[in-house]
Amino acid sequence: MTENKKTTNVAFIGLGAMGQPMARHLIAAGFRVSGFDLSPDARSKFATEGGQGCEEVSAALWNADFIITMLPNGKIVRDALLANENWRSLKQGALVIDMSSSAPSDTRRLAQDLAAKGVRLIDAPVSGGTKRAVSGQLTIMVGGSEMDVEEARPILESMAAKIFWTGAVASGHAMKAINNYVSGAGVVATIEAVLLGQRFGLEAGTIVDILNASSGKNNASDVKMKQFVLSESFDSGFATGLMAKDIRIAADLARHLDMELGALSATADLWENAAKELGQTSDHTMMMKFLSKSS
Repeated sequence: MTENKKTTNVAFIGLGAMGQPMARHLIAAGFRVSGFDLSPDARSKFATEGGQGCEEVSAALWNADFIITMLPNGKIVRDALLANENWRSLKQGALVIDMSSSAPSDTRRLAQDLAAKGVRLIDAPVSGGTKRAVSGQLTIMVGGSEMDVEEARPILESMAAKIFWTGAVASGHAMKAINNYVSGAGVVATIEAVLLGQRFGLEAGTIVDILNASSGKNNASDVKMKQFVLSESFDSGFATGLMAKDIRIAADLARHLDMELGALSATADLWENAAKELGQTSDHTMMMKFLSKSS
């Protein structure tokens, strides 16, 4: 289906900080892309970049071979595809690629509901933030049938540097939640390490440099601490509320599987408390301010 990109219709639902550059890469790769976002400004910007901005979800979905959703959570994805009879605009045999961070159980239910209407679904959440969305160097973890994943590969390759097939539908979303748990825990551990060292008398920059030259090196110490935390710019591009949501998904998954993972549960609680105090839309690197109050 994707051999002739100029005749492949792609609907992109969610033209935010991540979705806009991702959709732009699809246009650059030669796909015909119709996009929807609640923001008129986002739709207008998308149109200036070669896409077709649509004022209604149903208009973007019409006759699309592939439908990409890049939305805050699975409930919003479900509403976008099924509410207000939007599903009637879905082409029989179309393939939905949910690139949002959704709960695996919700993804499985949505896949079943779409299948009943003759539409397929794979889940393909991303890692890399806005910087890699802009550069087209995202990491994508994909759950779904191998045949569906291969059909979507040309679409995914236009936005990503690395693509991992994780298994059945919803496994990509499970992996994304697990990844963000590790990422969020790393942020907390690194900030607390810096606060501890500072209380003893060490310089923050020295602490980070030594961590990055030693076994304590992690994503937070390498690409967040000096760049966004110690600089106090707090503009990494990923919200505290989204981090809290993703880690809670991981904690809920553990509970569903009858696993008692104390560190995961505590990390989920910590990020939710931080989101309440700092605000859902605050940058997640502002965790430094939250943890500083209790240190």
